[in-house]
Amino acid sequence: MDLELYPGEIIVLLGALGSGKSTLLNILGGLDTPTDGTLRYRDLDLTSADEDELTRYRRDAVGFIFQFYNPIPSLTAREDVALITEISRDPMTSEEALALVELSDRMDHFPSQMSGGQQQRVAIARAIAKRPEVLLCDEPTGALDVKTGITVLEAIEDANQELGTLTVVNTHKAVIAEMADRVIQLSGGHIVEIRENKARRPVRSLAW
Repeated sequence: MDLELYPGEIIVLLGALGSGKSTLLNILGGLDTPTDGTLRYRDLDLTSADEDELTRYRRDAVGFIFQFYNPIPSLTAREDVALITEISRDPMTSEEALALVELSDRMDHFPSQMSGGQQQRVAIARAIAKRPEVLLCDEPTGALDVKTGITVLEAIEDANQELGTLTVVNTHKAVIAEMADRVIQLSGGHIVEIRENKARRPVRSLAW
């Protein structure tokens, strides 16, 4: 594949299970190395970068949101997000990040005191607290019901607009594609279509 991604875009990677979405996302995030070709982030060649360079890239430039949010049971939402802010270059405060995902009233709650959607929003706050230039979301609504999934996607949408972050969302749900600037359809590890939406549709307006 030959692909360029730009700051501020929302990109949706759309395809069935096994189409290559998660593999591409992991390569973009510096978690996996491509077996061939070149991947560049600004002036950094990620395909030839050493482990220290990849670690700095993941720590400083990339925020990850996964399908399973894996909270730490013994930490409050504020403490969970603080794990990231303490090792980041120019982070938000935990309070700022949680306010951005509308969890100011849940900052001192433990995971057992929150719903699945609230726990996923804590995971989003954790990812955006470092002010990443790249936000990678791997099936962020996969474990949630429709109503809760809408709330989570709205938080991702708000973070994109607030921070101007390149946001890549991996999903098999076609309806989510309408929130994107561009939709990249994958099949068998190949791009089969790239289409541009003339205008993003707000998540709340989609036909769920």
